[in-house]
Amino acid sequence: MSGGDPVNRTFIDDTHPCYQINIISSTVKRTPSTLCVLFYIFISSVSAVTVCGNLLVIISIIYFQQLHTPTNFLILSLAVTDLLVGFVVFPLNMEFSATACFYSPNVLCKVGDILNVTLTTASVNHLCCISIDRYYAVCQPLTYKTKINVHVIKIMIVVAWCISVLVAVGFVVAGLNFEKCQENCFFLQNTLGPLFSFYLPVLVMLCIYLKIFLVAQKQARSIQNTNCHSKKKGLTVRKVEGKATRTLAIVMGVFLMCLTPFFLCFAVKTLGKSRVPAEVFQTVGFLALFNSMLNPFIYAFFYSWFRSAFRLILSGKIFQGDFSHTKLV
Repeated sequence: MSGGDPVNRTFIDDTHPCYQINIISSTVKRTPSTLCVLFYIFISSVSAVTVCGNLLVIISIIYFQQLHTPTNFLILSLAVTDLLVGFVVFPLNMEFSATACFYSPNVLCKVGDILNVTLTTASVNHLCCISIDRYYAVCQPLTYKTKINVHVIKIMIVVAWCISVLVAVGFVVAGLNFEKCQENCFFLQNTLGPLFSFYLPVLVMLCIYLKIFLVAQKQARSIQNTNCHSKKKGLTVRKVEGKATRTLAIVMGVFLMCLTPFFLCFAVKTLGKSRVPAEVFQTVGFLALFNSMLNPFIYAFFYSWFRSAFRLILSGKIFQGDFSHTKLV
């Protein structure tokens, strides 16, 4: 009896905390270990924070008239995207993990792939659109209101979603028809997909934020030279410049920290000779989704009027009267 155990174990992949996969039969068996329970509790908590944080942003922008600006409509669309990531993608990834879907793919795995790629790409594209909006606000302030209006923002949002859906559908279709069109499908799935989902938006964001930083520094030095006789104003300018620098560093730092490991593993998996373990691929996949949880803190919690709006919502005051025209400070 004991002599047969080692033989059977050689066909079992138990590297994932919640699954045991029979490599020969491609069957998946749940293993509710302590590590598995802790894993589900942690991911469920992150999902809840993602939903609640983005829901606060959505309610704030819809309810308070002061927040009805073109920039905030972009943030609203981003918050809807990230809320769906927390509400749909996180639970699907917990239930149908990369490990289980790798060995035993089914229709729900494909649906999860489409939603995952669509919403993650949409989130990245919205961040790219926000960087374009910030570029015109900082670098061309005199023409900002004429170039970036509600109509332009709507076009940005539609384009961001269309690109995301096309990338997701192309990615899945290429995977389903890989045997029929190997070279073309490989190019579509492993080159064009990551290019529009990550590399191109990252390149655009890096260039734009570098330009914004340089212009902000130039403006700060110009103000400092104008008020060179006032030490107090000089210190204030340096504080503003430092704050702008830290903000841009946080925006790009968090974004790259969350998304880069996933796309590096994806590149190694598709283009490299070494095999990426399924559990590693799933871990970096969840890390990429964490960006949706952090976006409300970066793009909304940073501004004082959003913090004021959150306080009014969480305190329940908006249910006691009409505060939609309240001046948020």
